Amino acid sequence: MERFRLGITALLLSAVATFGSRKVTAQALPTATGPASTLQVGVGFSGYHIDYGQRWLGGPLVWVDYNPLLHLGIEGEARSLRYNQDLGVHGSTLLVGPRVALHHGPIEPYVKVLAGSGRLTFPYAYARGNYFVVAGGGGVDLRLGDRLKMRVIDISYQQWPKFSFGTMTSYGISAGISLTLRHGETWMADAR
Repeated sequence: MERFRLGITALLLSAVATFGSRKVTAQALPTATGPASTLQVGVGFSGYHIDYGQRWLGGPLVWVDYNPLLHLGIEGEARSLRYNQDLGVHGSTLLVGPRVALHHGPIEPYVKVLAGSGRLTFPYAYARGNYFVVAGGGGVDLRLGDRLKMRVIDISYQQWPKFSFGTMTSYGISAGISLTLRHGETWMADAR
């Protein structure tokens, strides 16, 4: 019986010590914090010159930038080039890759290397081809506020190395606007 009473006492003391104690921390609050990750979504317009038939095509562009670090991020872009078609020739690309940006006040120059898939529809829609695409480029974003950026210029050079008639190249220029959906741990809806 004495052992039972001693066990109950020990259990009660440990419960009081566990649940009745105050929170004690030995860490100081941080004196500064660095920039947090960001997620941006943008829309724009592109004009591209493609080697196949020496054509100029244009169309909408959508991109997503995720920047887990201040200068280093990942960009994904989808482009559909359907304006100024000749004989029904048009194309589209879906590319993703690393992006490095510098921050100088509101001006943010960047460079990127992307890879992914390209699709080209041949004259009169007789055939369509899906190809591997590698692209390099750069540009300048201009911050217009905490959540809004204008893509002033984006210049890209693409290679389609396994194109049906040998390596095809294309180059183009894009511009648009983007919205920051996430900045650090705060989503846009929480930032009101």
